[in-house]
Amino acid sequence: MLFWIRVSSVSLLFAALLVLPLQAQNSEQLEVGPPPLHRADPPAPGATPEQLEQRGDELREKKNYLDAIDYYQAALKAAPGNVSVFKKIGICQLLMQRYREARKNFERAIRADRKDDVAYNNLGVVYYEVHNYTAAIRYYEKAISLQNDAASYYNNLGAAYFGKKQFDKAIQNYSKALELDPDIFERSSRAGILAQLPSPEDQAHYDYVLAKLYAKSGSPERSLHYLKKAMEEGYKDIKNVYKDSEFSTLRKDPRFVELMASKTPAIPD
Repeated sequence: MLFWIRVSSVSLLFAALLVLPLQAQNSEQLEVGPPPLHRADPPAPGATPEQLEQRGDELREKKNYLDAIDYYQAALKAAPGNVSVFKKIGICQLLMQRYREARKNFERAIRADRKDDVAYNNLGVVYYEVHNYTAAIRYYEKAISLQNDAASYYNNLGAAYFGKKQFDKAIQNYSKALELDPDIFERSSRAGILAQLPSPEDQAHYDYVLAKLYAKSGSPERSLHYLKKAMEEGYKDIKNVYKDSEFSTLRKDPRFVELMASKTPAIPD
């Protein structure tokens, strides 16, 4: 599961797991990796907080999450209250699916800085990962109230509404994300499924929604790609493509005519 997560002072590819919620400056998309192991030497006595944090960043980049946390905690011990380090520890814990610990560190970051939009977004991701979509929406909306031009936040919010099957609100926020970052769904689709989709039917609906969004934004190739995926996944309302206004221009494209004529069969589960 992937999602987008924004992290200040670092540029990574989330969130998303945060998703999760790449795209904006200082953003990263995160991916859950194999079980972590201690592989690095422990923090050296006398190292400065900056050196410890930098080493933690290097280890996190290598997915040595436990070792990265050791260095981040050493940095906090040398310089307590560093909001950035709280968030970085939280991300490592999130990647290891230690959701309770991750939540506590994002909450620490928020207590240290009530206007840190990244911490609110990342806390939303924690709740999203445990399927508490209502709480996730609350924190994503708080992040947006503090930073209203981050595509990843709207993307995350759309995913949470999709999880609650509030599809109109999901589309509204996905549209805003696409407006801010035309490549946001392409990056996430190359890495994995952006939203938590519990059933093949939901997956098919999700891909149909993306096809509509790309058709509306004037990206026919991408729209056709997701439309074909929706057909392969057996989207039951595929005939709506002939009446949904978003596809009005695409319907004139010979490639659309060819795709629909092919009647792409659904792929068995």
